[in-house]
Amino acid sequence: MLPDPLHPAVVHLPIALSVLIPLLTAGIALAIRQGWLERRTWALVVIANLLLVGLVLLARETGEDTADRVEKVVDKRYIGEHAEAAEWLLWASMGSVVVAGAGLVGRGGAARAAAVVASLVVLAIAVRVGALGGELVYKHGAANAYVPRDVAPHP
Repeated sequence: MLPDPLHPAVVHLPIALSVLIPLLTAGIALAIRQGWLERRTWALVVIANLLLVGLVLLARETGEDTADRVEKVVDKRYIGEHAEAAEWLLWASMGSVVVAGAGLVGRGGAARAAAVVASLVVLAIAVRVGALGGELVYKHGAANAYVPRDVAPHP
């Protein structure tokens, strides 16, 4: 059985991957430059970035599914700020796929270096999205939208 709401369970995946991708990207770029790995290994970076885009889309979809209910307990501007940051994350992660993909073409050294930078930009945006989501729950009480009415708060 899937958790309800699904969004809180899903959002941790793109955040975690956003943390891992810069490490993967820098490590593989360095290993290729040093001759320790073949250039085709870079495909792992491209795949990781594609997976991130998919997870961000899933997180966005599950977030949209919860928005109507959460808007009953949280001001729409806070939800909108979180959603807008998530859109930036989606666009940045898609851009990162393109930059990483360029690392497969030709020698690709400059593109691989740019992919490291792009992954750090994506990470910074993911941190902001996560922080805003955390504020929705812990500061603005978004979780209260899912608390049964017959449950009394603890003193």
